[in-house]
Formats: sequence, C-alpha cells, structure tokens
Amino acid sequence: MPELDEKKKILNRLKTIKGHIQGIENMIEADKGCDEVLLQIAAVKQSVHKVGLAIMESHASSCFVEDEQMDKQKMEELIKLIFNFTK
Repeated sequence: MPELDEKKKILNRLKTIKGHIQGIENMIEADKGCDEVLLQIAAVKQSVHKVGLAIMESHASSCFVEDEQMDKQKMEELIKLIFNFTK
C-alpha cells in the first residue's frame, strides 16, 4: 500500500470522485442533458483510472524496493496485476 503522503493524496482524489458522482446524481435528478451527464461520467472514469494507476505505481515500486532479488513468480504476479488493471 502507498506511503502516508501518497495515501492522503489518493484518499483526497477518492473524495473528489465521490463529489463528482453526487454531482452526476444531481444532474440526473435535474434532468440535465445526456451530453452533460456523459461528459461528467467520462471525467469520473478517468479519475478512477488515475487513482488505480497511482496505487499500481506505488505497489510496483515497493515490490522492487523491498525485494531487490524478486523471484520469477512474484514478477509474473506483478505483471498479471498490471495487465488485468489495464484491460
């Protein structure tokens, strides 16, 4: 898991995403146009993806720092995790 400073940044991003989702709910309740709603949904998707990348980067770097002689199985697990996330 990320270090404390990175963890705070991730939690702040997630709180921002929550606010955007609430905004989307409000837009739907107010019968806003589909184009506006879909634009906000795209922004939320991108934000969630960025949070995932930040967590992945932190995890990958900690794997390399903590285990200088990473074995083949651990490396394959890390590659599989990255691959599954990017699908």
